[in-house]
Amino acid sequence: MKHKRNFTRIIIALLMAGALVGFGSQFATALKDSEIPMVPANFSELAENARPGVVNIRTVKTIKDSGRVFRHFFGNPFGGKNPFEDFFGPLPEGGSSGDLQQQGLGSGFIIDHEGYIVTNNHVIENADQIKVKLVNGKKFDAKVVGRDPKTDLALIKIEASSGLHPLKMGDSDELKVGSWVAAIGSPFGLEQTVTAGIVSAKGRTIGAGPYDDFIQTDASINPGNSGGPLISLRGEVVGINTAIIATGQGIGFAIPINMAKAIVSELKEKGRVTRGWLGVAIQEVTSQLAESFGLEEKKGALVAQVFKNGPAEKAGIEQGDIILEFDEKEIDDSRDLPRIVASTPVGKTVTIKVFRNGKALALQATLGEIEEKKETMGASPKKPLGITVQDITPEIAKALGLEDDTGVLVTRVEPGSPAAKAGIQRGDVIQEVNRESIKDGADFSRTIGEAKDQENILFLIRRGESNLFIAVTPK
Repeated sequence: MKHKRNFTRIIIALLMAGALVGFGSQFATALKDSEIPMVPANFSELAENARPGVVNIRTVKTIKDSGRVFRHFFGNPFGGKNPFEDFFGPLPEGGSSGDLQQQGLGSGFIIDHEGYIVTNNHVIENADQIKVKLVNGKKFDAKVVGRDPKTDLALIKIEASSGLHPLKMGDSDELKVGSWVAAIGSPFGLEQTVTAGIVSAKGRTIGAGPYDDFIQTDASINPGNSGGPLISLRGEVVGINTAIIATGQGIGFAIPINMAKAIVSELKEKGRVTRGWLGVAIQEVTSQLAESFGLEEKKGALVAQVFKNGPAEKAGIEQGDIILEFDEKEIDDSRDLPRIVASTPVGKTVTIKVFRNGKALALQATLGEIEEKKETMGASPKKPLGITVQDITPEIAKALGLEDDTGVLVTRVEPGSPAAKAGIQRGDVIQEVNRESIKDGADFSRTIGEAKDQENILFLIRRGESNLFIAVTPK
């Protein structure tokens, strides 16, 4: 009987083992067939091939008449050597006045054998000197070919007859969340540093500019990495490392290389970027607005204003239209439209699908060229408040619960601007400026222009169901 029980246990054990083997075989087959990339053995080969194409960039900027700012620091009440000389160097002759030489640090990467290098605009902006150092230690003076502050991209050039190793451009559209990437640059001056991580997200908006569309990565990025490449496992550049969240860890942002390609090409050819202009002010389509306009789902860009004699007006686009498609590209979010329009060639005729009075219409528009003055409202050229507004349509007034359509709606507040510091927020309705009633955007621009030199500008705004006064101090 005992032997029979032991035999039974052996049979059950074998059956369980067989089941596990079968399951393991299926699991192994599933892994084999999966397209999910596994952890690479190492990044040595990638780093070896890519590092020669990455450069260190050092800049010198002159801050005029900085002596008045620093005189209290440089004066040493205790006598002896000035302790700040260890950081800033000795004072220029004359002691407490003169210009300050400010040094900057960044990265870049070579794109061809002619010596063209891509970096961030903020790395080289206003620089008096730009020095480029290659992986072999050779140093060159660089000149600025062109720059684009709105996307924080810049193109510089060095004169080198040999020793250049251009990096290959990849396709950031094909990049998947979870894909492995490597960042190469000079964090804190540590040249040719290689870090690795994954793509954490795509299409991030961080308030850096009007065309935000960042790749988020947890590959370690620090000050000095700016302008350096984000590289795929194929050894191709898929992004340009640009920004970090100062209080975060493992959160970095890179400009998609597909966005950069067209911009760099224009900078190389013309030294500047031309962008398509439609001539509308838009806003987000909220769930409430979608319901109010009879749209089945929350999508598209709501036209809040049509600029006179602009491409949109000539095409027949009207205030209150919801743009659903532009040049055969769907507009899922209002933020998509400015980026798509800007990347469309000037003079191109495109088809625009709009939603109006419950029906979809197809209109034809020929794009103009964007200009600075067409992009902003309510900002003085000398002392901008950092605020963008738009007119309030009857539909918007209804959705916001306003009694009428007077006033202007705040659609954007620049981080760190006077308006942001005062507490004005996106979605506020500005009803008065300096106790004068505001009817529309033109009225607002006029009033701000008249008040630009005042010490404080008084706003009456409506936020939700409450009214409050806010004083803004212009820069």
